[in-house]
Amino acid sequence: MSQSVLTEPSFASLGVPTALVATLRDQGIDSPFPIQTATLPDTLAGRDVLGRGRTGSGKTLAFALPLVARLAGLTSSTGSIAPRTRPGAPRALILAPTRELANQILATLEPLAHAAGLQAMTIFGGVGQAKQVAQLRRGADIVVATPGRLEDLIGQAHVRLDAVAITVLDEADHMADLGFLPAVTRILTGTPAGGQRLLFSATLDRGVDTLVKRFLSRPLVHSVDSETSPVATLTHHVFLVGDATQKRQIVHELAGGTGRRLLFLRTKHQARKLARDLTADGIPAVELHGNLSQNARERGLKAFADGEVTVMVATDIAARGIHVDDVDLVVHVDPPAEHKAYLHRSGRTARAGNDGDVITLVLPEQRRDFQALARAAKITVAPTSVTSGDRSVRALAGEPAALVAPGQAPSAAARKGDSDGQQTRGSRSSARGGSARGNSARSGSTQPSGGGARRGGSTRSAGSGRSGGSAQGSRSGQNGGWGQSRGSNTGASTSRGDSVVSLSRQGNRSQRHAGRRPSRLSA
Repeated sequence: MSQSVLTEPSFASLGVPTALVATLRDQGIDSPFPIQTATLPDTLAGRDVLGRGRTGSGKTLAFALPLVARLAGLTSSTGSIAPRTRPGAPRALILAPTRELANQILATLEPLAHAAGLQAMTIFGGVGQAKQVAQLRRGADIVVATPGRLEDLIGQAHVRLDAVAITVLDEADHMADLGFLPAVTRILTGTPAGGQRLLFSATLDRGVDTLVKRFLSRPLVHSVDSETSPVATLTHHVFLVGDATQKRQIVHELAGGTGRRLLFLRTKHQARKLARDLTADGIPAVELHGNLSQNARERGLKAFADGEVTVMVATDIAARGIHVDDVDLVVHVDPPAEHKAYLHRSGRTARAGNDGDVITLVLPEQRRDFQALARAAKITVAPTSVTSGDRSVRALAGEPAALVAPGQAPSAAARKGDSDGQQTRGSRSSARGGSARGNSARSGSTQPSGGGARRGGSTRSAGSGRSGGSAQGSRSGQNGGWGQSRGSNTGASTSRGDSVVSLSRQGNRSQRHAGRRPSRLSA
């Protein structure tokens, strides 16, 4: 009696050309993720596709592979694509809500493009446009752009869209959240009607469904997750804390372990304060929020991704864009205002099928609001009352890491008195592709680079003290005891309206390494 054997799909069996399969293999990417398995046969054939899946599900490769394969003529498909790229007239366009995500996409795309003999570039605001214009004039086959700066360059006649054969909208729902849909609509209207269009989004609300109906032709819909479904490999914990002092101590205790951890607050000021207080107390941390310069963000992200610094203190700028593998712990130092932000923040851990823990610290006055948020997020968890040093806190904090004197902390770590993190007015409003249009301070700006630091800061809602730290544990380390384990100390709060930080080449790794450093980025 014969038995049928089910085999796992491979990139080759899905139709990905051999040259691109080899490029993926060179990066340690051997097996497709569900969103890639679902969409690649249709996208490689030239069909319009609507792909729904949460951040970190592998969407970047899901559209990068068919785009490169079709543009380079490596696969047979429907539709007409010009054989060569003219100066200023790209043949493929990828729209992203922020420059961080644009840089992340380019990092995933470039090895594939290089293997196929194609040129790819980014266009975003917050930086000078001269280099971007020069690249366009040399003839870029693929442009990854944020809407604001792209519209500016179109208005200056540096870019034409009449040759675009493939258009991708990535994180369309986030573009809607940032108010970019009018610009996206104008840009899509400028691309040829017969081209292939791929739209990837976690949800279809806030006008995204209107884009789908207007610009996608009989799209095939592929969804690997419900729009707001929690990640199965995530374990949620809700810690009820009695007051701001206890909260600060617990935050320091949670930050002081050896694995990667990401702490979210609501405001830029409190994120800055907490990161710098943590560093001062011997726990190097990097900060990530909308007031940082591009270089500072890049340094911090790289240090966090490389494992040079294991603590990042961030506002919601990071909730949609930090794609760093092996983040063990996400801490909502301040609960977010709404459930989508909670899910996006929490999704920074348990990526690519890995496990992860999410902790929310809830003060007495926040309990009712958090109950409503948890219901909306479909999270069921029994709250636990804790104090600093409790067994449940120690278990999640993990083994304490050795304290590091501030002067010996990595250069990317946040430090009191640093001015590099402050954006100048010029950088905020630079070029129209910046803040006004969606590529600015509003969209945040970070890409792989530099390392982290630790500082303290409590949230307004916490009503915490200024230094964010008790005199216990780590503070005593400042008086010469830097070889001791980290103590407990501070609280913080996350900034809103700072868009996304991205840094990844999502999962797909054939083997997930057991260690923590350096991190593998996902695609």
